[in-house]
Amino acid sequence: MARKNHRHITLARELKSLALTAGAVLLGGSGYGGSAPVLAPGETGAVASVLDGDTLYLEGGLKVRLAGMQAPKLPLGRKGFKPWPKGKEARSALSLLTKGQHVQLFYGGKRRDRYDRALAQIYTLRPDGTRDQWVQEQMISAGWARVYTWPDTVLDAAALYKAEREARGAGRGIWADEFYAVRSPDPNNLAQDVDSFQLVEGIITSAALVRGRVYLNFGADYKTDFTLAIAKADLKAFTRTGLDPMSLEGARVRARGWIELRNGPMIWLDHPERLEVLD
Repeated sequence: MARKNHRHITLARELKSLALTAGAVLLGGSGYGGSAPVLAPGETGAVASVLDGDTLYLEGGLKVRLAGMQAPKLPLGRKGFKPWPKGKEARSALSLLTKGQHVQLFYGGKRRDRYDRALAQIYTLRPDGTRDQWVQEQMISAGWARVYTWPDTVLDAAALYKAEREARGAGRGIWADEFYAVRSPDPNNLAQDVDSFQLVEGIITSAALVRGRVYLNFGADYKTDFTLAIAKADLKAFTRTGLDPMSLEGARVRARGWIELRNGPMIWLDHPERLEVLD
């Protein structure tokens, strides 16, 4: 019991003492360098329980998935599912932030997923009903979640990326575990990460437009090396932000997404917020 209480105290101290520092690397025009979007206010209520590091229930029974972030996954009754490292700690952190607190949901697009969960940004509320802490930012700042944007929702992704960079640099939470380390574009290593969500950082060696699709290659042999791919239907989302993917040859970038094998390892980018331009 003493060990468990010590862990909770440590988590609480981390969450209360966070302060984002200045000097983070600026992101190149990837759709999240402007002002924060206006979100539509949604339901309010007290948090009844916390399922994992990015899912909770309000007292009225509404199940809420915290949009814009991904915490370590737990089995939650799924047979054969291996828990991700730090999953229990992430759940404890979200519980410390929210359980019993009155919160308000805010929406930036799609409001429900196929499981009928609310997809929302969550703010804790002060006694007078005004917004207090942005839960997503606090979780990412403490290192208990990664930025995980979706194409059908909008949010202040710049603030979340800033929080993630600072947490990763400090080695907080999940960033102390090799399981979540930023990967290099080495295709042999990435082939071991197929069907997993990864952050990959490297230099784009060439860009190609083939039948309307853009392929950003990280090596001399596109048939075996790591590649980022953008479908024709998704290109407009990039150009609307002023970013031409074909201009990124020679740029150092950090991309995130699910690794699959198409010749070599590949990540499909269906919206620009999944791509950070680092120089």
